[in-house]
Amino acid sequence: QEQLVESGGGLAQPGGSLRLSCAASRFPLSERTIGWFRQAPGKEREFVAAISWSYGTTYYSDTVKGRFTISSDKPTETVILQMNSLKPEDTAVYYCAFPIIGRPSRDGYDFFAQDIQTWGQGTQVTVSS
Repeated sequence: QEQLVESGGGLAQPGGSLRLSCAASRFPLSERTIGWFRQAPGKEREFVAAISWSYGTTYYSDTVKGRFTISSDKPTETVILQMNSLKPEDTAVYYCAFPIIGRPSRDGYDFFAQDIQTWGQGTQVTVSS
C-alpha cells in the first residue's frame, strides 16, 4: 500500500516557525488536491490547508490563513507546509492527506476528514514557551 511520508514538526515557541513536508511520489497527483489536516487532543480532525497539484490553487482554514503557507515541489513530488507566527492553539498532530475534496459551500469550499482515502502517519507540532 502506498504511503504518504511526513517529516518536520517538533517544538516551537509562540511566534516561532516550523516546516512540515509530505512526500507523495507514488500517488496520482495530477488533477488532484493534497494537503494537511490536524487533530488536537480531545478534538476532531480538522482541515488546515490544501493545494491543487496541477493548478497551484491553495486553500486555508480561517484559523491559519495569513500565517501558514502550503506549496508544492514538483520535481520531488513533495508538499510543504510552512507555519509561521505559531500559537499554542496550533498544537496538534498534523496529518498529510490525499486526495482532499472540496465541497462547495456558501463561503467557498469545505473540506472533511471523512473524504480522505490516505493519511500520513502524523507528526507532532507543539507550540509552547
